Formats: sequence, structure tokens, C-alpha cells
Amino acid sequence: MKKAICGFLKQTALEAVGAFLVALATYNVALYAKFPMTGFSGIALILYRLFRIPMGVSSLLLNLPLVFLCWKLIGRNFLLKSFRCMILCSVMLDHVAPLLPVYQGDRMIAALLTGTLCAIGYAIVYLEGSSTGGLDFISMAIKALRPHVHLGTITFSLDLGIILAGAFLFQDLDGIVYGLIVSFLCSALIDRIILGMNIGQMALIVAPSGMGKMICDMIDDSTKRGSTIFPAKGGYQEDEKDVVMVAGSAKDIYRVQRILKEKVPEAFIIVMESKEVQGEGFRITRVAGG
Repeated sequence: MKKAICGFLKQTALEAVGAFLVALATYNVALYAKFPMTGFSGIALILYRLFRIPMGVSSLLLNLPLVFLCWKLIGRNFLLKSFRCMILCSVMLDHVAPLLPVYQGDRMIAALLTGTLCAIGYAIVYLEGSSTGGLDFISMAIKALRPHVHLGTITFSLDLGIILAGAFLFQDLDGIVYGLIVSFLCSALIDRIILGMNIGQMALIVAPSGMGKMICDMIDDSTKRGSTIFPAKGGYQEDEKDVVMVAGSAKDIYRVQRILKEKVPEAFIIVMESKEVQGEGFRITRVAGG
């Protein structure tokens, strides 16, 4: 029971941090830079500039229909956590962000700040298996139907229409450029932060025949990583070779490189970056139950 309570408090605290960063980017930077924002935050910002409707309230009201439309596809647990996060975002937008100073400097810097703060905030929320609602629900629904599509790509596509609408309403063509910068930066950083949790490296080690088992033992001793031996043949002399494949962190592969240089100098190693490494011994970060 105590563990469950601690887990709940930790998750809520992280969601509050994420919601605060999103609110900071929206109210304290984007609003005063007067360029179109993305997602339901962008719609709330438009309503605020036109009718002075509090952004937190309008964002929450806009979300309610989506809650009923998406609950079957996404699941009740995810929606309940997201509803909690939506309330946190509304409170941060209407009651916390207005207490802080605003940025009124260069619009390009404002765009970079907005995209970066939003990306970090959204990524924190997504990594906790929640969302801030709005187009996030639609994004997660599409992600559930098309899991191979990156979350950032989905978000960028949905946001484009809102950016164009905001620029058209306020007759601000430069705003389209700044809005696209915000959306692109935000989506790219979200993907980088989330996928970065699972990024690893893969090494292919080519050695003379019979040395594969010794290299596997060295890898196991130095990194505690498993490896695989493939029989191979040289392309020029057609002599027998052993190819050893191993996956691990950048630190693991560096250790492998160092020990090979010391003990098996005749072997050569090819190192490649892997977007995601899954399986036994690797901690996988999942988003929204994916």
C-alpha cells in the first residue's frame, strides 16, 4: 500500500513538472511573442487573444468531448491519468504561470524557448504513461492504430492546421514560420528524448576463425553482455572468419573496443548506432502503454 502511494505521488509530481513547463512555454513565452501555438494549447491561445477566455478553462472544456470519443481505443486507465494531468495543466496555465515574469524579447528566441520547454514537458508526461489531453488523445489513438509511426511525426501533422488557422486569424504570415519552428523543434525533441531512453550501439567484430568464443568470453567478463558468433569467409583470400555481434550501451561498446585493441589487435570492429535495443538485460521505456 505504501509503495503504491509513493508511486502515485511520484507520478503526480512528475506530471506537475511537465504541466508547469508546458504552461510556462504557452503563457509566459508564446502568448507574448504573438505567434500561433500547437495542439489544443494553440486553440486555447487563439480563444484567449480573441475573447480573453482563460486558457486553462478553455483547454479543459475542449478536452471533454475527446474523453468520451477516445476512451474505448486508448483505455480507461490512460484517460484517467490524462484527466488528472489536464487539471494540472489548467491550474498551471490559469493560476501559476501568470505569477511568473514573461519573455518579451526576440521572437526567434521565443520560438526556440517554446519548442524546447514544451518538448521537455510533454516528454515527461508521456514517459509517465499519461498526456495533457487535446490532440494528445488523437495522437495516442493514431499511435495505438499505427505503432510504427513516431509520436512526434503524428503531433507535427495534427498541429499544422492549427498553426495555419492562427496565422490567418491574426494576419501574421511570420507567425506561420515561428509556429512551424516551434512544432518541428517540439516534435523532434520529443522523439529524441523518448527514443533516446532506448538508444544503444551494436558492434560487429571480425576475427580469425576459432577466436569467436574467446572474444565472447571477453565481452561477457568486461560488460556482462551476451553475444552471437556467425561463421564467415573473407572476400579476397576466402579464409575462414568468426563474426561476433554484440549490442549494448555506448559505454559497453567502448569497453569492448578497448579490450579488443589490447588482446586481439588482429580483429577489426564495426560500430553502429541502434535506435532501440530490446530484450533481456535492457530496460525499455514505453509510452502510453505502447
